[in-house]
Amino acid sequence: MTSRIALVTGGTGGIGTAICQGLAKSGHRVATNYRHEGKAKTWQAEQKALGYDFTIVPGDVSDAQSAAEMIKAVEASLGPVDILINNAGITRDTTFHRMTALQWQEVINTNLNSCFNVTRAVIEGMRNRGFGRVIQISSINGQKGQYGQANYAAAKAGMHGFTISLAQENAKFGITVNTVSPGYVATDMVMAVPEEVRAKIVQQIPTGRLGKPEEIAYAVGFLVDERAAWITGANLSINGGHYMGW
Repeated sequence: MTSRIALVTGGTGGIGTAICQGLAKSGHRVATNYRHEGKAKTWQAEQKALGYDFTIVPGDVSDAQSAAEMIKAVEASLGPVDILINNAGITRDTTFHRMTALQWQEVINTNLNSCFNVTRAVIEGMRNRGFGRVIQISSINGQKGQYGQANYAAAKAGMHGFTISLAQENAKFGITVNTVSPGYVATDMVMAVPEEVRAKIVQQIPTGRLGKPEEIAYAVGFLVDERAAWITGANLSINGGHYMGW
């Protein structure tokens, strides 16, 4: 497999870290963005101690200009981005009748508008070079909805609409665009949920357990492989059977 330049947004989180590691193991050179330099440098040092040499650059994916500057920084350091994983995301959970405009806008901007901001900055280069892999990390809750997450579910569902349109536009340029929709994964955020609440979630999962970040990373690695060139516009659900929609 050819070694390529990969950018994983939100790469310092649980799933993001696993994706970065998986891509690095496949021989790719990997970068991620940060908004808080101190935390990012600590993460970078921890990863280096494990044998991973990741590039970190400043960048707010919710802001188009910041995202464009982030791409320029990655390309100046490593080279043109051929693999983009739109993974950055936040939650601002509350029932809709209590939701503020800010809570709605923050989630839409970070989770959905970021896909435009970052992908727009790399797509022309991918088209010119005749190769690209773009993957959106969506969510089971973008497929089935979730109480208290109208903003999050709307953004995550929108990510796949973005995927299937972009896939059609760019297929003839050697670019595949796909979505991965994880279920409940044992990240720090999920493990911070009270144990009794987690137990109720696990009871609803046919496999009887939470997912592992590495299992999401495996799917990403599969889709970015050059042998996956005929897979585009797909949404790969990875949720232990929790949601089995078409």
